Amino acid sequence: MEDSQSYKTVFSLGRFKIRKLQNGPPSDQANDAPKVPAELAAASQMEEDGSAPPDYESTIDACPRYEYYANSAPPGRRKVRPSLDMLRNAEPPSGDSKDGEDKDVEADDEPEVEAVRFGWVTGVMIRCMLNIWGVILYLRLPWITAQAGIGLTWLIILMSSVVTSITGLSISAISTNGKVKAGGTYFLISRSLGPELGGSIGLLFSFANAVAVAMHVVGFSETVKDLLVETDSIMTDPKNDIRIVGVITITVLLGIALAGMEWEAKAQVVFFFVIMISFINYFIGTFIPASPERMAKGYFSYRSDIFLENIVPEWRGEDGSFFGMFSIFFPSATGILAGANISGDLKDPAVAIPQGTLMAIFLTTLTYLAIAATIGACVVRDATGSMNDTLGAGNFTGGDCVGLGCGYGWNFTECTLAGTCEYGLANDYQTMSMVSALSPLITAGIFAATLSSALACLVSAPKVFQCLCQDNLYPLIGFFAKGYGKNQEPLRAYALTFILAIAFILIAELNTIAPIISNFFLCSYALINFSCFHATVTKSPGWRPSFRYFSKWTALFGAIISVVIMFLLAWWSALIVVGIIIVSLAYVTYKKPEVNWGSSVQAGSYQMALSQAMNLSDVEYHVKNFRPQCLVLSGPPSFRPALVDFAAAFTKAVSLMICGNVAELHDSSCAENYDEQLKWLTERKIRSFYNFITIGELRSGARSLMQVSGLGRLRPNTVILGYKQNWQTDSPQKLEDYVGIIHDCFDLSVGVCVLRMRDGLDVSRTVKAQVNMGFEDPEGAMGRERQRRETLKVIGADSHLETYFQGNQKKKNIDIYWLFDDGGLTLLIPYLLTRRKRWSRCKVRVFISSQITNAEEHREEIQSLLNKFRLGFNEVVVLPEIMWRPEETSRKEFEDLIAPYRLNEGQKGLDEVEGMKREAPWKVTDEDLRIYKKKSEQHMRLHEILQDHSRNAALIVMSLPVVRKGACPSALYMAWLETVSKGLHPPIAFIRGNQEDALTFYCQ
Repeated sequence: MEDSQSYKTVFSLGRFKIRKLQNGPPSDQANDAPKVPAELAAASQMEEDGSAPPDYESTIDACPRYEYYANSAPPGRRKVRPSLDMLRNAEPPSGDSKDGEDKDVEADDEPEVEAVRFGWVTGVMIRCMLNIWGVILYLRLPWITAQAGIGLTWLIILMSSVVTSITGLSISAISTNGKVKAGGTYFLISRSLGPELGGSIGLLFSFANAVAVAMHVVGFSETVKDLLVETDSIMTDPKNDIRIVGVITITVLLGIALAGMEWEAKAQVVFFFVIMISFINYFIGTFIPASPERMAKGYFSYRSDIFLENIVPEWRGEDGSFFGMFSIFFPSATGILAGANISGDLKDPAVAIPQGTLMAIFLTTLTYLAIAATIGACVVRDATGSMNDTLGAGNFTGGDCVGLGCGYGWNFTECTLAGTCEYGLANDYQTMSMVSALSPLITAGIFAATLSSALACLVSAPKVFQCLCQDNLYPLIGFFAKGYGKNQEPLRAYALTFILAIAFILIAELNTIAPIISNFFLCSYALINFSCFHATVTKSPGWRPSFRYFSKWTALFGAIISVVIMFLLAWWSALIVVGIIIVSLAYVTYKKPEVNWGSSVQAGSYQMALSQAMNLSDVEYHVKNFRPQCLVLSGPPSFRPALVDFAAAFTKAVSLMICGNVAELHDSSCAENYDEQLKWLTERKIRSFYNFITIGELRSGARSLMQVSGLGRLRPNTVILGYKQNWQTDSPQKLEDYVGIIHDCFDLSVGVCVLRMRDGLDVSRTVKAQVNMGFEDPEGAMGRERQRRETLKVIGADSHLETYFQGNQKKKNIDIYWLFDDGGLTLLIPYLLTRRKRWSRCKVRVFISSQITNAEEHREEIQSLLNKFRLGFNEVVVLPEIMWRPEETSRKEFEDLIAPYRLNEGQKGLDEVEGMKREAPWKVTDEDLRIYKKKSEQHMRLHEILQDHSRNAALIVMSLPVVRKGACPSALYMAWLETVSKGLHPPIAFIRGNQEDALTFYCQ
């Protein structure tokens, strides 16, 4: 198909083209259309092979691409999806698009160094297994078996395995719900539950890993100390030797960690093979017949009676209880997070974390069960280690022989009864070495297990803490966020971890350190499981984990059981952990960091709000629950801060507040500045929504806002607007619209509040600004120079500006002129104001009008009514003088005020006057002045009374006059408000309810 002679293809994307008329007139909007990015143009050029009309082919819709959704591309390289504005108003690029393409994708001078990344085996499985096969396996599992027996030891192992397995499933679900970055456990919880709980866990988990480093290093040091004792090479004393060896060891480990993740991973593989050899060595040793030396230490190879004896518990010492043993064992199971903690160094965390973590849990659980069963079937609890303690030796003086050793010709009775045995399952921490075929291999295994676990924790703690610091949730820790090298190694966080670990190494007691970290890890597990449960029950469309083998109920069970175990292990430690979480949670909640991670808490807030809003629709209205739900016609809120603060003063934490803005039809600044205005409200701590409408005129926009704002029962029932300060100089049509808004409010049965301040409300100002005329990606992906032009921009007040309604009003008066009964809104708003701290010391006075003949009777009636309303208003003032004639000066001022708006019908005929009124409905006729003479005089007199009684009040509240619709000219109506409020120092609020009860003194 040949190209049409009338059209020329100037831009194409896929099978679509933008074509223009070659000889036709230029488009009027050509100069205003956005430029198509050169990248899009270059990527979409193709041969011109069609002649379809431009209304079909003129689109640059892009096909779906991975790059449009990925945020990981470096600046200048990211692909950009065409915006709606580009699709609808695109102008073809000028010049050769090839050049633009080459310019945009031009490579950097130096190639980017790729960071080291690991797969699921070396990155997760081996790392988790090494961390689980730690110091507890070699040095405490035989001792726990002696205390708890094989049966309860298996129960302890399986309980730990259940908790870790459920947590592993939850980790797998969370880690497959989107791309996981650096930060490990902290990243998973914070991005799921939000910064409040995530930040708390980041602190706890970093600390727990730092203490775990100390635990594993102390385990290693204990083994070295035992070797020194055997060779009689003690440096000082056993306790200090542990400290000395521990400090030297962690210094060496720090050097390995600082060498980089690649070296650390190689070291972990070496440790893994050493441990595997030690396991083979141990299991071979259990089948070797017992020698006399090993029998003296309690080893008799596999014996059924030893197995049956050791299957039941025999508690000893202060820690001799089920949960005492559980608290010592459980830290060994905490290694399941070792792989997740280096999520930033994995090739594909979403695949590696589930596979590696679950496989590690399965294999290590089998290992623990097998070792507990085999060593419990081979070794008795008590033995002396002396070759002389045989039944035939001379030291046996007769009597009953105690213990299973008697059946095998050994007498351990004396030390068993005295509790002084040095060997046996319950006394010797090095029992596995004694049982094994070659004890040095077990020692090597202990070294490998403890050092690998310590190294894994030493790497995990800084990386988690670095991610926490980078999120800037807490003060004073940003210093540790800096990374170095191609892997962004957290060297500063390493130094902090090193110092913390040394502090706990100096304790030099493994059984003291292990329980400290149990509750920290259990708390992390509880929150991981709760994250998974919460994300599932909120039913967020964004919760789409590719790992499906989990249940919200198992996750909830895992969370509950973790919390229960926390308190069963050590209630005081659990309370400390909970206290830390509450304090950090309160801090982050108060500070409200500027992060948006799409957490399940956000999804839950939406779901809860939606559910409650729907439930509220079913709740019948009752006057006791009336709240002034306000639509504030503020324009952009920052333009009229005093008006917004006034409404916020009595709606905050009480009722709905919506700031409404009516803009010109083609005004795009509302959408552009929407987030800026919301931020302004947030910074002033004003709990308000913000909405805008672009429409041709103010009155239509205000009426539309009244009708469509809100949701269900949460709809405005009161409109607050500022007094039109410039009504005398503005166009008459705008005056008519302003008064029309008040009438529209009453048409919609909505209360009205008009606020006037002496210096006005609008603080906006016009400044010169630079406006970007190009369409550029936030990261500069298009690589084009910005085009700028100077323009005028209207800006509002700074968020820190303090208005009158934010100040402390001390012991001033709030004067309410309750001239007309409107249902009680005129009383309710001042009452809500006095509940605020800044207004609480103000005294409220209620002024009413009455004839002088029954003034006292009327005062007592209103006072009784106020008492029944329980508002705390104790002063009622009767104003009989409101019926008096105003002063001549007041009359003269009023006449001068309305003079420009007189119709001046003179001797004209009735038809002609009616025609003039239709053309200028705001003008005041002689008939209007006659009809409303008494009302006009009343407002003149009111101004005189205000000058006498309320000159120094904090706030004046007055009933807003209501007139018959279409009967009173808008100029006359505004003249009444102007007459009453002119020249007053305190703010004055004209309030009128919708004539329905806003207050009641009944209890039902």
